[in-house]
Amino acid sequence: MTGGLLFQAIVFLAGAIICVSIAKRFGLSSVIGYLLAGVLIGPYVLGFIGAEGQDILHFAEFGVVMMLFLIGLEIEPKNFWNMRKTILGLGCIQVGLTMGFTYVFFTIMGFEWKVSLVIAMAVALSSTAIAMQTIKEKGLMDTTFGSSAFSILLFQDIIVIFMLGALPLLSNTSAAPNTDDHSATGSLIQSLPLGLQTLAIILSVVLIILAGRYLIVPMLRKVAKTSVRELLIAAAFLIVFGISFLMEFVGLSPALGAFLGGVVLSNSEFKHELESTLEPFKNLLLGLFFMAVGASINFVVIAKSPLTIGGILIAIILLKALVLFITAQVFKLKLDQKLLLTFSLAQVGEFAFVLLSFAFQLNILDQETIDVMLVITALSMSLTPIIGIINERLILPKVGTKESIKRPMDHIAKSHKIILVGFGHFGSTVGRFLRSHGVEATILDQDSNRVDFLRKMGFEVYYGDATRVDLLESAGIAEAKILICAIDNPNVTRQVSKLVKEKYPHVELMIRAKNRYDAYDLLNMGIENIYRESLDTSLTLAKDVLSKMGFRKYTLNRQVQNFIKYDEESIRRLAKEPKRGDEYIFKARKELEEQERLLDDDFKRGIVDLDNHWDSEHIRKALNTKVKN
Repeated sequence: MTGGLLFQAIVFLAGAIICVSIAKRFGLSSVIGYLLAGVLIGPYVLGFIGAEGQDILHFAEFGVVMMLFLIGLEIEPKNFWNMRKTILGLGCIQVGLTMGFTYVFFTIMGFEWKVSLVIAMAVALSSTAIAMQTIKEKGLMDTTFGSSAFSILLFQDIIVIFMLGALPLLSNTSAAPNTDDHSATGSLIQSLPLGLQTLAIILSVVLIILAGRYLIVPMLRKVAKTSVRELLIAAAFLIVFGISFLMEFVGLSPALGAFLGGVVLSNSEFKHELESTLEPFKNLLLGLFFMAVGASINFVVIAKSPLTIGGILIAIILLKALVLFITAQVFKLKLDQKLLLTFSLAQVGEFAFVLLSFAFQLNILDQETIDVMLVITALSMSLTPIIGIINERLILPKVGTKESIKRPMDHIAKSHKIILVGFGHFGSTVGRFLRSHGVEATILDQDSNRVDFLRKMGFEVYYGDATRVDLLESAGIAEAKILICAIDNPNVTRQVSKLVKEKYPHVELMIRAKNRYDAYDLLNMGIENIYRESLDTSLTLAKDVLSKMGFRKYTLNRQVQNFIKYDEESIRRLAKEPKRGDEYIFKARKELEEQERLLDDDFKRGIVDLDNHWDSEHIRKALNTKVKN
């Protein structure tokens, strides 16, 4: 590798910016961009990263450490206990069946039983980093698939503790310990008898729980009293790095310790502060981790036995996919949710690197086996986003939405004049308000489990993809007057809007926009009724602030209406302009200045300053005088 640390930083940042930008331009996940960047700058393509690639991978694992710490913060022990049946049920079936099938597969291939068992443990684990990143990017966390995937991944993250604790019991004690690049640095448990190694692992977990409650929280309280934000940031890093060091010291994965530390601190008053402090660093380090995975793909090993590696890779992905589909079937997930779960978790995860390296250190795996398995792990992670795209764009439209034709067609006979697409938090508020005034709407939603739940709650909701013409027809689009699109996915929103505008021009569209840039796109499509999801809430908050400062409420309500009017006019003018470059910035600034001038003129002209409505002072004084008399 040419150059030092500064050159490495430039290479990684440039690779990330270029490749992720290209990936997002083609509508792909950012994970694909990071993985592609890693492959390109790695030792086997452009060669910007050489033998130190494994060291970078170990450093980049701090992104996974922080991610699991933040996941732990989100899980309060009480909620974790309430989720225990789902976590244990989904997790036990998935991990148990995957390990069983994989063990049989590798035993048939001629591997020793200890080696087959270790590989089965590694293969049973999926990538929390890739799966959670993709789920959050696509806004699927609140779906049945999202919660099911989270439960399985959580169980896997916990079961790794026991897997690592069991590995020393499989150790070939007669052989000398491996000490080359694949092995971890020396740990405390190496010098202990096998029985005490497992005990040391359990004690370290207990120590983290006790330290979180009786040491870390009191320390954070003292740091918070200083009112110095950078000290709290330093304290957050100290917690994560300290727990990681302890876990590495005893020979365990630092990410698991970080997860336990997050769970312990989830009930503390510093939960949200820690989340907001670490989130930016987590995303950056996760990107580095994905790039390091791409760079770690050893093409020399692949070239030696491409057919063997390719065959094992395909077999593992198909085996995991089959088990995940069976697991989803047992828990009665709908077909679309089954397919999403099946293809999202069919890879081997990042904890396999830790598990396999530890097994190599304990002389359970030989050099050739670990080289092959590390390559298969990296390749399976790299292929996951691509498999997800194939499922999303080719399989789901043909197979996953068949249910949407069968289920709604039996019931959408009672079509209404209003069709509401999307019944999440935004759409459900709209639907409930309409129903409270006696106005019914035909509601469409693509989360089949949510549909069943809402039907039990008394809502007339139907499962299906609103971009399908046949579903819209069965929902009564031909007789409908208004279609409300409350989906939080801008791409789907644009597809629905374009379809309805072209095929059903008589239907008035009322569309949710996430921000002003989405509004620009919709306006340029010729859609007039656009509702930015944060506009009214932001103005309500600002209005309440001014009210507490002494402004009259009637005055403020009038000014809010004026603000919306001027802002909508401004957006319609700016929608026609290019959204990049100094010209757009100049015109946007001019619009802001003009908007502020008009609002100020309204006030000075007395449009609202001289009104005597609502809570004006002279009415209050008159009422008070009348009461006294």
